Amino acid sequence: MRLVFLGPPGAGKGTVAAILKDRLGIPHISTGDLFRDAISRKTDLGREVEGILARGELVPDELTVALVRERLKAPDAGHGYILDGFPRTIPQAEALEAFSPPEKVVNFVIDDEEVVKRLSGRRVCPSTGRVYHVIYNPPKVEGKDDETGEDLVIRPDDRPEAIRHRLEVYRTQTAPLITYYGKKSRLVDIPSDRSIEEVVHLVEQAVRGL
Repeated sequence: MRLVFLGPPGAGKGTVAAILKDRLGIPHISTGDLFRDAISRKTDLGREVEGILARGELVPDELTVALVRERLKAPDAGHGYILDGFPRTIPQAEALEAFSPPEKVVNFVIDDEEVVKRLSGRRVCPSTGRVYHVIYNPPKVEGKDDETGEDLVIRPDDRPEAIRHRLEVYRTQTAPLITYYGKKSRLVDIPSDRSIEEVVHLVEQAVRGL
């Protein structure tokens, strides 16, 4: 079962993938995790990625494709995968078609303002990285970490103006993939402004026949 998850930041792709990977028996593969793993293992690709990120540049398509291709050769991906964060562009999608075309592409549909509400409500403990949400997962004491008592912070990326910029980048770079996979009759739209349990159920229903 080869799956690609599309959708804007804050749509819940990673959360749903983390649940479904166990139910479906396939790995959840995100490009962010691939970059961190390659850097930590000090592979040739990892050293190249580390240098690019250190310069504040975007990792080029060919390097991202090479990392994904390498990861999909691992034994745990023999029966399929959930790709989250890849492909991001049409050239990446065309490259994936050449070595492991997805059978189904799940498009998480959510309103921009709901994304802003979700992401701008996140709060993080600086020392542990523990994540809270002022609405969905509040700390026991407002603004304080449950265990350390530290003041919680807002990541720069989670400020409303930054979130809206990320949504614009998504629409420019990644949204064309919706049309691309729609033409291939592999796209399924899933409303993701519901509870996680309901979204997981809808995605599982959509892909179980593969």
